[in-house]
Amino acid sequence: METLELPDGEVVTTEDVFLYEEYPYRFRPLEHETYEFKLVPLYWGGGDMDVPFPGREELVEQWGEESRGTLTEEEWEQWLQSARNDERFGAEELDALARELPTGESGLVESIRDALGL
Repeated sequence: METLELPDGEVVTTEDVFLYEEYPYRFRPLEHETYEFKLVPLYWGGGDMDVPFPGREELVEQWGEESRGTLTEEEWEQWLQSARNDERFGAEELDALARELPTGESGLVESIRDALGL
């Protein structure tokens, strides 16, 4: 499995970032007898935050209003701006996400923080 069709009809690769449950994720295929693939949070991936799925049908069932698939550069910038005002997210996490997300903010935030000694 090299690609995954999201419930909104978009097809993503393992490199694409998409919004699932109000957070940026990537998909990873699994060679596992129980699970076909997992969704991995962009920052918290590789542990208990990964979401395994036996198949696409289960993803469709869990795909809620907070899940939107891939976003444009402008939409990711808006998401980051909104997340910076949300106490659930830390500055280190958001800076790391900014470097990974397809936005114009990627290097800018880090440069400003470095200049200010933050």
